[in-house]
Amino acid sequence: MADQNFDLVVLGSGPGGYVAAIRASQLGMRTAIVERENLGGICLNWGCIPTKALLRSSEINHLLHNLKDYGFAADNIRFDLAAVVKRSRGVAKQLSLGVAYLMKKHKITVIDGLGRLAGKGTLAVEKDGKPVATLKAPHIILATGARARQLPGMEADGKLIWSYREAMVPDAMPKSLLVIGSGAIGIEFASFYRNMGAEVTVVEVMDRVLPVEDAEISAFARTAFEKQGMKILTSAAVKGVKKAANSVTVTVEAGGKSQDITVDRVISAVGIVGNVENIGLEGTGVKVDRTHVVIDEWCRTGEPGVYAIGDLAGPPWLAHKAMHEGVVCVEKIAGVPGVHPVDWSNIPGCTYCRPQVASVGMTEARAREAGHEVRVGKFPFIGNGKAIAMGEPEGLVKTVFDAKTGELLGAHMIGAEVTELIQGYTIARTLETTEAELMATVFPHPTISETMHEAVLDAYGRALHF
Repeated sequence: MADQNFDLVVLGSGPGGYVAAIRASQLGMRTAIVERENLGGICLNWGCIPTKALLRSSEINHLLHNLKDYGFAADNIRFDLAAVVKRSRGVAKQLSLGVAYLMKKHKITVIDGLGRLAGKGTLAVEKDGKPVATLKAPHIILATGARARQLPGMEADGKLIWSYREAMVPDAMPKSLLVIGSGAIGIEFASFYRNMGAEVTVVEVMDRVLPVEDAEISAFARTAFEKQGMKILTSAAVKGVKKAANSVTVTVEAGGKSQDITVDRVISAVGIVGNVENIGLEGTGVKVDRTHVVIDEWCRTGEPGVYAIGDLAGPPWLAHKAMHEGVVCVEKIAGVPGVHPVDWSNIPGCTYCRPQVASVGMTEARAREAGHEVRVGKFPFIGNGKAIAMGEPEGLVKTVFDAKTGELLGAHMIGAEVTELIQGYTIARTLETTEAELMATVFPHPTISETMHEAVLDAYGRALHF
């Protein structure tokens, strides 16, 4: 058992944790990171990255079945599910090894095991129930992430009811499935399995799919999903589950009526729970609210010298939010001049379904609720030459401005590659750009990004192509 002294210790090597460790090393801090499972955490191994690999395969499957739209023909189109899953796992492994390389490059000490706070400036690490190290550091960052929330009576069993883990590595393609929850995780899996040919039903307790998005984007998304053949049930609740040998019957109540839906598999995607257990929070000043650690704008907890970032520290539950918090937290610790506190209102959200969804800032409804007089601009993909040429005419860009100041309060997008486009609006908000600068900016032609320009112009009655 080793006693080791560091300037900073990070517990958890997900996107937030490993990025915090790298930034600390860059700033000359002697840094250690403790990880109980795989470097890269859930995101690289069982989340963001492998799901995008799966979704890419499903997009290709969709295109192959619509080749005639592009002047091609092919017979006997089929896929090898095992190969699709193998590719996804290979992508995850490649990136996890990449994190290991980065740790070595930046001379970060990596310790394999479970870590827990064990007194002021101390983190005790054990492996298989045996102590392996006692780490001392004036600064400890908790980045233990989160896990899937389980509904009572509908817990994932690995066979008939899946969490995201089982949904990523199916041994056979289900002919039908029901997804509980229409947030980003639920809708991405619904999109993957529908594009691969499964019959998909989505059950959402709120009154619309993708409920955190702007209402207009949610409505557009629902229309697109239903056009693809998905069945969407909103304002609906799962009242019971009955398992058979190789199928599940789910009782769903919606609109005062109850119906039984029998499917091969169920995917539960009803949110996450912070990993706050067994990390030594007892007896500290760290406060926990609904399974998430409470932090300030510098990621400080109520315990001096202890910080929290990423999914552990609450919404939005996004890898890039965790990375940003990690950098801000470390730079504040190191006293970097000019570091800005975390602004959670300017973190973009992306959902990689078909069509993609992306947003940043306030929805129109939230802007009005906050007392803003707003100007709203919209532009459909059907008015964009590149989108039509690509065969992707379904889409919409919506901008929300403060009518008095010209501040871009929010931007909301649905359509092909909008997860790549949203950063343009995010940069605009970071730079405190007004409508004047956005309208004066030259957007290249022909690109889908022109829809962003037109949506700004439309807010001021100046749209050129619609």
